Amino acid sequence: MGLFFILSLSGCATYQGKVDKARTYLVTRDFEKALKELEPLANKEDGDQLVYLLDYGVALQVSGNIPESNTVLLRADRLSEQVDYQSVSRVAGSLALNEEMVQYKGDTFEKIFINAYLAMNFLEIGKLDDALVEARRINEKYQKYRQEEKQKFELNPFSKYLSALIWEADREYDDAYIAYQEAYKLDPGIPNIGVDLIRSAKLARRPDAYKEWKKKFSDVKENPDWYNKSMGELVILYQQGWGPRKYAAQNEYRLPALYPTPSETKTTRLTIDGQGIYVSNPLYDVQAAAIKTLQEDYGILVAKRMAGLATKAVLADQVRQQNQLLGDLTFLAMNLADRADLRQWSTLPQTIQMIRVPLKPGEYKFNLEGLNIAGNPTGESLINQKFTIEAGKKKFVVWRSVK
Repeated sequence: MGLFFILSLSGCATYQGKVDKARTYLVTRDFEKALKELEPLANKEDGDQLVYLLDYGVALQVSGNIPESNTVLLRADRLSEQVDYQSVSRVAGSLALNEEMVQYKGDTFEKIFINAYLAMNFLEIGKLDDALVEARRINEKYQKYRQEEKQKFELNPFSKYLSALIWEADREYDDAYIAYQEAYKLDPGIPNIGVDLIRSAKLARRPDAYKEWKKKFSDVKENPDWYNKSMGELVILYQQGWGPRKYAAQNEYRLPALYPTPSETKTTRLTIDGQGIYVSNPLYDVQAAAIKTLQEDYGILVAKRMAGLATKAVLADQVRQQNQLLGDLTFLAMNLADRADLRQWSTLPQTIQMIRVPLKPGEYKFNLEGLNIAGNPTGESLINQKFTIEAGKKKFVVWRSVK
């Protein structure tokens, strides 16, 4: 019976196989079918539930169902804290069979991303107070993982930058300055971060810091609109393409490797009636963070698979002592069942980009157009969107391209 169980595991669909159809439906914007594929997986309480909740939560966001997306991502956030351990039986099973037997915990940058997605959802529907709660959660996780000496790319500088935006929207300028500064420490290459540091230091009434940043970013020309309380701001948070996908490595089927997912749409162009044309700037390279995280974990993954081979040999030898043929078959079956752990939050974008435009109070319309690498439209767009700018307030728009 045990041998048949092991052989049945080798024929089970991998995570990537289970969600591939849903991702295809998202690309064709057949949201109803995509959600139908993911919902039962997300609601099944097993060791894989967290990864399916994450995929389902993003699919709901892309489909425009923000309230339900928040419900699912809040469940994922709670579960990500609960599964921050592994049972002895699951670890033993992963050594004898494959790494997918271990409960899915999520990578560090993914765990912080949960709260960033919740914050974006709340900003999109105008619930700033709820977004502030997520900004605090981001900070709590940031402090925790920093104490654990996580790498800078794992600490997700986009989430830190987003929390700064939220504090700034709430006119908590000192908190905003601190968050911008922390985002800069994580990634000094964030576009226009010098503008943010200069502006927030002045608004936070930190004259010494303001002078230091002015000196460091001497090419930045201050705009009086930054400090004009009668002005508002439109903030576009644009999620571009798809992150890399996990498949078995070409040279070792037991280990995963990340392969980029081609995307036609590379940037977005914003047009506001009578106000000008703007092109998005990348804030965070999700693909690079995912690949670096896996590379960082590779030593541990190799050690686990080596331990797994030793465990299989011991177990098979115990069977051989009773029956030579059955022992050989057991060793063969356990190795056939062994495979790379391909689980990941695969509905994340390739990059997150942004456009910020100061505007006078009033009614406006905007268009967003996806552009390819040559700057030509790809057909993905958000057209004739009406919005209102209020004095001293920010209007947030979240958009995703999937081609």
